[in-house]
Amino acid sequence: MWGTLFNTSMIFLGSALGAFFKEKLKPAYHHTLMQALGICVILLGLNSASTNLQKSTYPVLFIISLTLGSVIGQLLHLEDKFNDLVKRFGSAKTSNGLTTGILLFCIGSLSILGPFEAALDHDYTYLITNGLLDGITSVILASAYGFSIALCGAVLFFWQGSLYLLALSLHNVLSTSLMTEISIVGGLLIFASGLNILKLTKISIVDLLPSLLIPPIFFLFWH
Repeated sequence: MWGTLFNTSMIFLGSALGAFFKEKLKPAYHHTLMQALGICVILLGLNSASTNLQKSTYPVLFIISLTLGSVIGQLLHLEDKFNDLVKRFGSAKTSNGLTTGILLFCIGSLSILGPFEAALDHDYTYLITNGLLDGITSVILASAYGFSIALCGAVLFFWQGSLYLLALSLHNVLSTSLMTEISIVGGLLIFASGLNILKLTKISIVDLLPSLLIPPIFFLFWH
């Protein structure tokens, strides 16, 4: 678990630095940083989706996952509930920042595969690499959205901790193919988040999050 603790601490540190710079930067710089962040997020999402799609055994599964996931999210009104919760502590801008941060920190390939590598092979390379990347990303996010981005670190801790415990208990069931399918869906969600940052469209990312549950359910019944 120390790899996850390192990853989490890097987000807290990066958020503190970003929040400090936020007060020092003029609005024009914030706008430029958001544009740069949006472009980077889109590239990260596309890279994750396209790379894993080439390795996919079920190349249509991501379409089914996004379709079913969006319907489930809409039925449960996840986006509305999430926004209502965040607005108790901040603005709609904060909500957008937290959504982006959670997706970037939790749904990347390194963040998903890292806990499994740590639990099954005692290899912390992915988690250390992911922590360094998340530290840099959190500086950029916090410079735009403030220290609230540190909350993503708490979410990451529980997310990776859950994956770590899951890997220990289901090490005979989990497969690389499942991780591939989850990474495709996650990459597309990150890509959509980048479009939102650039204000090219407004996609309800939170309503799409149930899409990440469809591949595990599919593998559970199919295999």
